[in-house]
Amino acid sequence: MFTGASETLRLSGIDVDINGSGRYQSVKARTRTMDRATQLAEIWRMLACPDVIVGSVAAVTETGSLVAASASGSQLAGYSGAAARAIWIVGAQKVVPDLDTALRRVEDHCLPLEHERAMTAYGQPSALNRLLILNAEPHPGRGTVLLLREAIGF
Repeated sequence: MFTGASETLRLSGIDVDINGSGRYQSVKARTRTMDRATQLAEIWRMLACPDVIVGSVAAVTETGSLVAASASGSQLAGYSGAAARAIWIVGAQKVVPDLDTALRRVEDHCLPLEHERAMTAYGQPSALNRLLILNAEPHPGRGTVLLLREAIGF
């Protein structure tokens, strides 16, 4: 199970539960024990194609499109179909009327907050390097969106 970097997952406690409790086969926990100099290709394969990916998105349109933005892109392969199952935890404030509003939300709201978080966490700025728009899921049952009634995350 792989968790994409997400304030929603961090604030909800889901990230620490999956990656720190020992109750799950966490891809992140496993990759922390691997040598990045000699096993980087294997690490990237594990991140790109997990059995289950759990994460969030920057916006959900009223018609059901999901918009995910990323600096590294590590979660996007799993989101787009490489993971057998995808679960997105989404705060209520992320629901927007349409795709134009979703894209503006990413640039005007999410990116500045993620930039601040990345500077604190990694000592380097974030960037909108990759953007994924999911309009439909061709494999019924693969994806689940848990829309929370509260505002959580960016």
